[in-house]
Amino acid sequence: MEPIKTDIVVVGAGPGGYAAAFYAADKGKKVILVEREKRLGGVCLNAGCIPSKALLHATHSMRDMEHSTERGVAFSKPKIDLDKLRGWKNSVIAKLTQGLAGLAERRGVEVMQGRGYFEDSRTLRVETSKGQKFVNYDQAIIAVGSRAALPAAFDLGNKRVMTSTEALELEEIPKNLLVVGAGYIGMELGTVYATLGSTVVVTEALPNILTGVDSDLARPVMRYAEKAFKEIRLNTKVAKMATSGKQIKVTFTVEGKAKEESYDRVLVCVGRVPNCKDLGLENTKAALDEKGFVKVNAQMQTGDPAIYAIGDVAGGALLAHKAMKEGRIAVESILGEYSTSENVVIPAVVFTDPEVAWCGLTEAEAKQKGIAVQVARFPWAASGRAITLDRPDGLTKFVIDAESERILGVGIVGVNAGELIGEGVLAMEMGATARDMAESVHPHPTLSETLMEAAEVFYGYPTDTFVQKKRTPLP
Repeated sequence: MEPIKTDIVVVGAGPGGYAAAFYAADKGKKVILVEREKRLGGVCLNAGCIPSKALLHATHSMRDMEHSTERGVAFSKPKIDLDKLRGWKNSVIAKLTQGLAGLAERRGVEVMQGRGYFEDSRTLRVETSKGQKFVNYDQAIIAVGSRAALPAAFDLGNKRVMTSTEALELEEIPKNLLVVGAGYIGMELGTVYATLGSTVVVTEALPNILTGVDSDLARPVMRYAEKAFKEIRLNTKVAKMATSGKQIKVTFTVEGKAKEESYDRVLVCVGRVPNCKDLGLENTKAALDEKGFVKVNAQMQTGDPAIYAIGDVAGGALLAHKAMKEGRIAVESILGEYSTSENVVIPAVVFTDPEVAWCGLTEAEAKQKGIAVQVARFPWAASGRAITLDRPDGLTKFVIDAESERILGVGIVGVNAGELIGEGVLAMEMGATARDMAESVHPHPTLSETLMEAAEVFYGYPTDTFVQKKRTPLP
């Protein structure tokens, strides 16, 4: 069979993969995009970011209606049509995947459905429904993503034990749901199911929810979760699970003591693992690290000069927008342009209630690294807009270099925090100081004002709150 020749082959059509393929095509390269699933978009679009945010939006409307009674606007109790809700969620996915297919066609990107396997450093074998195809390429970009981890002890072959993928299918609303893991996926999906009517228990082996998130930002989420969930059990390990009729019997270990309970369904959210197996990487010079991620340099190049890796398979923060940025870095590196992943500001957002968003250095990281910083906090209880939204539970926080006054980190917790963090990213990328932020006029009344006022807190002259400590701005 005559091999197909191309400039670049991209393996995996998730956010990183399609972003890299589209960018390379825009730059004049011949590109083949290989995807084993029928639809483009990867986990993020089909079974992750997009469907979860759609469901979070739907359930947020329910929570908002419930609280509106306190504002003098009463609604009848919502009726849930699970089939219709699932259909709407799926329509969102379909609309976006169709859009990607159209963009690929307009750019001249050839989409090849099948599983990619590296025969050597310059040849990719693609196993399609119509047989094998061979692609000879100048450069390859691996973007095959990750999957939800399911420890062997929890893998019962029972559909009542779910990962995030199955949970987003909304097969039913279980009466009792156990969520194993209080990271961002567990907390987000736990919120969805609790709002839909499930009695939710969240268990976490570590002493805090949202491990790694600034404690100031995690605190309001914990306050909400304590009301929304039946229970949050910290420092609690799940030892084993077993099928028990139409339920799952779960054995917990707390302070060395075992405890058994039964649940209608269990949602396991204990991390993600890279899809690096069965790729044929052993036939190339690309190598994996001790955790199974592909080793790359700052240009996203592997140990094989012809092969790059981006997104979840390359490790670091497993975020769609990080993968998309890395896709551009890889393409620019292939084109001979200077591009690097070093010092790129990557924001993170947790779509809980309230939302949490941050970028740059956290207060705890600054302390660990011995960096002299000052912290400025503006409580949303002093924000006119937050109060009109009936959401004064937020906080905007800056981590600022004590000497230069440059903004080193931004953290926000509150309604729509994810929509606000982009301003923090821009400030850090531009090397802005607290004074730059304080002197930038923000519209009133808006939540964006809280960034300006947090900077004013740093100097001691905020309008809507009072602090005694004053600081003279640098000239």
